[in-house]
Amino acid sequence: MYGWTGKLLRVNLTENTTNTENIPKEVLEDYIGGRGLGTKIIYDEIKSKVDPLSPENKLVFAVGPLTKTKVPTSGRMSLSTKSPLTGTIFDSNAGGFWGAVLKGAGYDVVVIEGQSETPVRLVIDEENSKIKDASKLWGKGIKFIDKNLNEEEEGSYQNLMIGPAGENQVKFASISVNGKRSLGRGGVGAVMGAKKLKAISVSGNKKVEIADKEQFDFVNYELKKWIKANPLTSEAMPKFGTSMLVNLVNEAGALPTRNFTETQFEMAENISGEMLTDKILQKNSGCYNCPIRCERRTKTKNEEGHGPEYETVGLMGSNLGVGDIEAVAEFNYLCNDLGLDTITTGGTLSCFMEMAEKGIVEYDISFGEADKIKNLIEKIALREGIGEELARGPREFAHSYDAGEFAMEVKGLVLPAYDPRGLKGRGLGYITSNRGACHLRGNMLGPELLGVPKMIDRFQPKGKSGLLINQQNFVAIIDSLVLCQFLTFAVGEEFIARVLSAVTGVEKTQQDLLDMGERIWNIERIFNLNAGFRREDDRLPQRFLKETGSGPASNQVFEQEVMLDEYYRSRGWNNQGVPTEEKLKDLGLEGIDIDV
Repeated sequence: MYGWTGKLLRVNLTENTTNTENIPKEVLEDYIGGRGLGTKIIYDEIKSKVDPLSPENKLVFAVGPLTKTKVPTSGRMSLSTKSPLTGTIFDSNAGGFWGAVLKGAGYDVVVIEGQSETPVRLVIDEENSKIKDASKLWGKGIKFIDKNLNEEEEGSYQNLMIGPAGENQVKFASISVNGKRSLGRGGVGAVMGAKKLKAISVSGNKKVEIADKEQFDFVNYELKKWIKANPLTSEAMPKFGTSMLVNLVNEAGALPTRNFTETQFEMAENISGEMLTDKILQKNSGCYNCPIRCERRTKTKNEEGHGPEYETVGLMGSNLGVGDIEAVAEFNYLCNDLGLDTITTGGTLSCFMEMAEKGIVEYDISFGEADKIKNLIEKIALREGIGEELARGPREFAHSYDAGEFAMEVKGLVLPAYDPRGLKGRGLGYITSNRGACHLRGNMLGPELLGVPKMIDRFQPKGKSGLLINQQNFVAIIDSLVLCQFLTFAVGEEFIARVLSAVTGVEKTQQDLLDMGERIWNIERIFNLNAGFRREDDRLPQRFLKETGSGPASNQVFEQEVMLDEYYRSRGWNNQGVPTEEKLKDLGLEGIDIDV
């Protein structure tokens, strides 16, 4: 088989067994890999209303047909599950080298099911797989595990790990990829912790078979030229990393500040990509076969580590009122070691701070008090004191005090670092995303702020649905391949279709990709509908609908209902957001059950 290995490793932690299965070729051709294949498996194998932290939930790690090839950014991997934070179907993907090595071990997919009675870790290589005791690692942080995990094994392994937050089933615990990257958001680390699975180590170097090597080399050569020609991927990202966006978004009036009460931060320059580069950057590096090299290795006066990325700077910097890049970096280091998603941690703390300042909760903390934040981060990961309440995420925490309006979330997922009053297409993406408020589900930042592929009016509420839907469908394919979304700043659907066809020998057009992406999106939507989600869940907090922003967004609110009506019509759904029979037939999904 070209591109794919066609193999799935099924690991049952309850029965302490591992088995290899064949994946039907037609399933691979229809769902590709990564997010698409994970969505298919989750939809087919678990009930939509399952408790996410029960043994019945599953973790589906998947790569794609381009993984471990010479295609730029082709080392990523995807994880699908049901989220304990949102209750939705959920996927997360991460870079590094783990995905390429899993493909080298001979697998497209690893499915983890059941639940171990004691802490274990999984070791996978080209010859076999083993479930091993991990009692000595339980309770340890990511830095310790990353340093010591390989000592028991011969050879070189890439590792996925959870920290104390995952063990304690914090609802926004993450999974670390070799201590450098994270499968973040949604509490995927809590699912792994509930299964008492501390780590997954992988080793393998099998080659990927290419169907048309001559065509592949030509298209890949063109891909690299476009990456080099684009100023974002060739200059800005390598030099300043993702934090290059801080000053730009702040000037646009879209930088979340003090729990989204403002859209501009007076100390943005102090936490910008430029300040990070000048003050704490040691070097930049990249993931497997990536020429963009946006990863930041940094060092403060006290510590060193990786990051922070733009989202962390926004949510744990300006949104907490902290204008010190060293402080933000150290928050990031601590979250990484404990295994916490930085976006949700920042959003939870900003919600807590505003409630504390307004006297809704009794706690001595205000925006900007960086010295108190580290202590709170540790309390959350260990579920100690107030951390026990905060570990549930901002939605549950705020609602427990009858103060849900202070939680800046959609479907339980914290808004990323772009205020929807300043970027309205971005806001429409937040409310329609199948996993909750997400900046990676249709990149409207490109057309609304960066002029990629063209500039549009970011304050205009109407006429954006078609562009967003096209982006959402395309991103579903990028996540299924699994490639880095930064690649899409330089190339579009046509190049991706050509390289996929060359690798697999299965001819795919640009429209074929978008159709497959639409199918994946609709299956995710149906899973959520069957889990009980409805139109009223596709909404932003009232703050964005009634309170104006600041700076360029000073007279802007988010026009939610008119945008949502237009989006549903453009999707071919009814006015409650349910796919019509005609739409299901068009996608080859006729007969699929929708519980509404």
